[in-house]
Amino acid sequence: MKALVTGAAGFIGSHLCERLLEDGWEVVGLDSFEDYYPRAYKERNIAGFRDNPRFRLLEANILDLDKGLGDTTDLRPSLEQLLSEVDYVFHQAAQAGVRASWGKSFEVYVRNNVLATQLLLEVCKGKENIKRFIYASSSSVYGDTDQLPMREDAVCRPVSPYGVTKLAAEHLCYLYWKNFQVPTVSLRYFTVYGPRQRPDMAFYKFIRAALEGKEIETYGDGQQTRDFTYVSDIIEANLLALNAPPGEVFNIGGGSRVTLTQVLEALKEILSDGVRIRQAETQKGDVRHTWACLDKARSVLEYQPRVPLKDGVAKEVQWLNGWSENAAKQ
Repeated sequence: MKALVTGAAGFIGSHLCERLLEDGWEVVGLDSFEDYYPRAYKERNIAGFRDNPRFRLLEANILDLDKGLGDTTDLRPSLEQLLSEVDYVFHQAAQAGVRASWGKSFEVYVRNNVLATQLLLEVCKGKENIKRFIYASSSSVYGDTDQLPMREDAVCRPVSPYGVTKLAAEHLCYLYWKNFQVPTVSLRYFTVYGPRQRPDMAFYKFIRAALEGKEIETYGDGQQTRDFTYVSDIIEANLLALNAPPGEVFNIGGGSRVTLTQVLEALKEILSDGVRIRQAETQKGDVRHTWACLDKARSVLEYQPRVPLKDGVAKEVQWLNGWSENAAKQ
């Protein structure tokens, strides 16, 4: 089987490529290497499989691949060519970050999260070779709600521009299924963590600060809750979605709801204390609670999260302990 993985050099995309290659797939990885964080981080994400003969990396923005490019020296395929050659699409690419999505930056989020998704879906129309189009959505689509755990049939009211763009793209997936039978499946990820995490993400910042003997800056009172999901469980969900009924949406969570304070206590245990905390004000766009109802994912996908929070945090600590941030920037 052959897959296109967008966002292939990112946190989740690189893990997905690695797993598909281990399982014998051919993989075309597409990544635009946006400057949201240093390119060297992404280069390191794919270093372990970049030379695999069944892996091909294309560096391009999705929207640019539809321009015909005109330059005869540019050997990159068009989206039409690319999507005619693969059996599955794993659309992981997105402009990430809740807090960075306000103001003038919103245009970038619309371009990379909404317009790029619509173009991919448009080119998939009528292509019988595409067996599934699996879209990486987000728990951010729910917004701030007291209806916990969050169910897929709940009304979505995102409270960040990022969440708005992820929900818009999710709606596009459904309408392309409903009107043109593009076999889409949307997976709503809940707070993913683990090795290769982006440097702007909470666990990365907490662990890096603790390892360097610095204060951990947290937002709010520490009683906000999240359904943290280890990255290998996210990858497993993507593979299970290969056989999911098209047009459906599934929550993908870690199976437990914990407070930020509990996370920091676990980190103290793993690092034998040495953790200092400084609280700051709650940030705009941050929701108070997330908690995934997994009933649908369990019954339809047979999804079952495997990695408990403390084990997952320990694995990320181990990774960051042996991972040189300075070396990556050089």
